[in-house]
Amino acid sequence: METLELLPLRDLQACCAPITREVISARNAESLARSIKALADPARLRLLSMVAAHADGEACVCDLTEPLGLSQPTVSHHLRILVDAGFLARSKRGTWAYFRIIPGSLDLLSTFIRVA
Repeated sequence: METLELLPLRDLQACCAPITREVISARNAESLARSIKALADPARLRLLSMVAAHADGEACVCDLTEPLGLSQPTVSHHLRILVDAGFLARSKRGTWAYFRIIPGSLDLLSTFIRVA
């Protein structure tokens, strides 16, 4: 069985034909579904909301663990899924990782859902 790789949402315009009213391929639908599944978790939705609401739209993982009520390794796991899906960008400063929403990543998803 072929392994499909997660397609970051920033690549939706290249893969997702419904934006142009064409039928999406099975391979692209599978990849898009995997990206959307990254959002299908309450903790990850809360993390996106927390990062967006944080000062300057950027949050340190150290600021996300307590409000979320999860351990740092669990929060880091969820953040990695969001980074791999193309929703968040990660930058390292010293021992801490900081996260920022990738501009347009959620806009593209809403465009796809609106026309699909």
